[in-house]
Amino acid sequence: MAGLREGANPWLLRFEPAGRVEAAVLRLGDPADPEHCQRFATETAALRVAGEHQLPAARLIATDLDGSAAGVLAVLTTVLPGHSRIPSVASTERLQGLGATAAALQAVPLVPRAVLPLRARSIADVDFAAQRREKGTTALLTAAEECLNQLPVPAGPTVFVHGDLWFGNTLWSGDRCTGLVDWDCAGAGSPGIDLGGARFDAALMFGLPAAEQVLEGWQRAAGRRAERVAYWDVVAASGTLADMAFCVPAVRDQGRPDLDAGVLGQRRDAFLSTALSRLDAHGR
Repeated sequence: MAGLREGANPWLLRFEPAGRVEAAVLRLGDPADPEHCQRFATETAALRVAGEHQLPAARLIATDLDGSAAGVLAVLTTVLPGHSRIPSVASTERLQGLGATAAALQAVPLVPRAVLPLRARSIADVDFAAQRREKGTTALLTAAEECLNQLPVPAGPTVFVHGDLWFGNTLWSGDRCTGLVDWDCAGAGSPGIDLGGARFDAALMFGLPAAEQVLEGWQRAAGRRAERVAYWDVVAASGTLADMAFCVPAVRDQGRPDLDAGVLGQRRDAFLSTALSRLDAHGR
């Protein structure tokens, strides 16, 4: 058994039934924690939707969503090929592939429901604005928050969203995306949520020009131009704290020890400043 996130949960299991090697991924949670229960229910529902639409995601093997059988919350899934380690330099194919993966999700219409609720941003269950008020913020993040408070959330049909689409939640074989993992922030929302999240992460990992390649891949796969890109870029970059040290452990766990809080903060600010300028240029 091996831990897949910073050496811990979820776990990769290997066993040998009838002389052959099999593997599965086991995610465990606390049935006494309402947040864990919600996340496990969402992940399970999302994997079912992904399976119904042949999206690149693991398939469910077994679940225990109240702990009655296993004593803990448990979701057992198949293992996808590929790995999630993030290279120091990304090819055009990989960046456009991330955009194309986001576009595959937006092709699935989805009406909000209890276990796949309406989402207006990535990682929707974390109140980054409240945390910034407690821990401190910057003038740029404050300007972004004020801008979003003055604008309505863009209207339109809701689609299936992953809700935490960054390179660490993708698997790759070469430059081909083989799957998405960690669906516990999934739900129904605008296609801009995943596109903005993917663009923002590409800018953090590889610099500002990488975000444009993600957009190119999305538009090519979707067969149309993306709408309100600058708005959703601001939303994505606003899902951070002033000090980007909070995300350094996850980034380094995925193979990027070269990225520290200073570099990530500079890249976040460049991405956010550009998005705000584009919003201003096109009117609020």
